Amino acid sequence: MTTRILLTGGTGQLGRNLALALQELGKMKVPARAEFDLASPTSMRRMLDEWRPGLIVNAAAYTAVDRAESEPELALAVNGAAPAAMAGWAARNDAAIVHYSTDYVFDGAAPRAYREDDKTGPISVYGASKLTGEAAVRDSGADHLIIRTSWLYAAQGQNFLHTILRLARERETLCIVDDQTGAPTSAQWLARISARIIAKPPFAGDRSGVLHAAAAGSVSWHGFACAIVERARARGWPVKVETISPIPTSGYPTPAARPRNSVLDLDRLGRVYGIVPTPWREQLDAALDRIAPSMEG
Repeated sequence: MTTRILLTGGTGQLGRNLALALQELGKMKVPARAEFDLASPTSMRRMLDEWRPGLIVNAAAYTAVDRAESEPELALAVNGAAPAAMAGWAARNDAAIVHYSTDYVFDGAAPRAYREDDKTGPISVYGASKLTGEAAVRDSGADHLIIRTSWLYAAQGQNFLHTILRLARERETLCIVDDQTGAPTSAQWLARISARIIAKPPFAGDRSGVLHAAAAGSVSWHGFACAIVERARARGWPVKVETISPIPTSGYPTPAARPRNSVLDLDRLGRVYGIVPTPWREQLDAALDRIAPSMEG
């Protein structure tokens, strides 16, 4: 019997890549926001009851990290209450749910990479709302997998990669934070390995719970920006910037605090799911390859 998959967040950078990666795994529905309003439990229940998926893949989220500080109710509704409603429906209807989360559930103070079972401690409204969603999915009773990732970007959409490429064309000097460390992770890579995992259900026993999935290695935002500009220049793309200066977090204040250490331990990804994470530099090169036609045209 063909699995019916409901994919949320289909217009986001991860959702767009998941829509492509999952299309061979079952009959998929990617509802528009108006059809599946994450701030409206009634809207969600109506779609779920009509479509009756065997698998819910929740890639939708409130991701405006700084704005969440002034919109905590909306962030909690989308990142906490909506996953709770989806997971609750899955539990009542013998369905499974794959839910995406973030390194922001940690405080970033650890001196090493974070394991799945490490103590959480979000330092922002966004991180707290995502942790609430995790807890709701975990406690729902549904077969589930919660995939935490870090520093997600894509070849399309608005993200750090495209911001740096734009600024590098416009400015001679950039100042980039150098005391936050993570693993820049390509949405296409995450979607591709998600498809490998989803193709081998069930999400129960050792294959359930929380999974860290990110690029291998680590770098600061400053180091990532330097790598982006270096590769853009090597490809002959227009680059004006001459100096990329490292600055501390205090030199770029934001409404929401960010974890200083966002590196995730990836042992379980290989041990349980047989997936070897691709280094962040290789993922960056692959993303730039996909961008190339628009830069060179």
